Amino acid sequence: MSVLTRNSPRSPAQRLAAFFELCKPRVNSLIVFTAMIGMFLASPSFPPLGLFLAASIGIALVAGAAAAINCLLEQQIDARMARTRARPTARGEVSASETLTLATLVGGAGLWLLHALVNPLTMWLTLATFLGYAVIYTVLLKPATPMNIVIGGASGAMPPLLGWTALTGQIGPEALVLFLIIFIWTPPHFWALACYRRDDYAKAGLPMLPVTHGVQFTCLHSLLYVVMLTGATVLPFTLGMSGPWYLAAALLLDAVFLAYGFALWRNYSDALAKRTFRWSIIYLTLLFAALLADHFLR
Repeated sequence: MSVLTRNSPRSPAQRLAAFFELCKPRVNSLIVFTAMIGMFLASPSFPPLGLFLAASIGIALVAGAAAAINCLLEQQIDARMARTRARPTARGEVSASETLTLATLVGGAGLWLLHALVNPLTMWLTLATFLGYAVIYTVLLKPATPMNIVIGGASGAMPPLLGWTALTGQIGPEALVLFLIIFIWTPPHFWALACYRRDDYAKAGLPMLPVTHGVQFTCLHSLLYVVMLTGATVLPFTLGMSGPWYLAAALLLDAVFLAYGFALWRNYSDALAKRTFRWSIIYLTLLFAALLADHFLR
């Protein structure tokens, strides 16, 4: 009996729990957090509670649906990789039809919420983000080019922009700066993971940069992206979005990230790549927390 049927849950509750796991709640918590920061930065004080909740829940639902579709489309690839073979789709705990149905219901509910209670622009941009991640990145880019995460990273950079448009109904330069920060942050964040999981990606047949061009080449480009990221994180201060408290915090966080990037380039090890990957998540969380704190301190 295959693993795809042997491990299938027997109750609807177990299937729902498995589907929730497919929605990647840990990853999506950072997505929703940065979207919330975008809303706070777009408001002179606290955003209206109803609008804030509707936008946060709507974005979370669509992000969860996109993650589930990603897992569904990569079911066979996930089953071959140590990092992802425990996912419910790879284990066969939820069927393709169940995943597709639940993702459609969850994503549709999120889009309806955004259109009805937030504004049409945010809904359409969220739909574009969904398609960019679930279709363009997963189906077209990921198996085709080692630059997949660079191009596909645009979808992951959208949440703070979505938060901004939820409050203002328009895309301003401030929102584009928030987008740019995450867009540049994504390659060094993901490449650190890809470096220490390179054998997994090679086994799955995915042309990730460490597989196609080697670890040294990838680490050099990661460092260059962190250098660009340092410049991007200064932009909120130069545009007047934030004050000296944020600038000081950003430069300190950038210095640590640069140190990790330089060390990874000069003296690579899988253990250091893992620490760099973990730091990149902490970095982005603290950077946006600093933006929020500075917003209320000014």
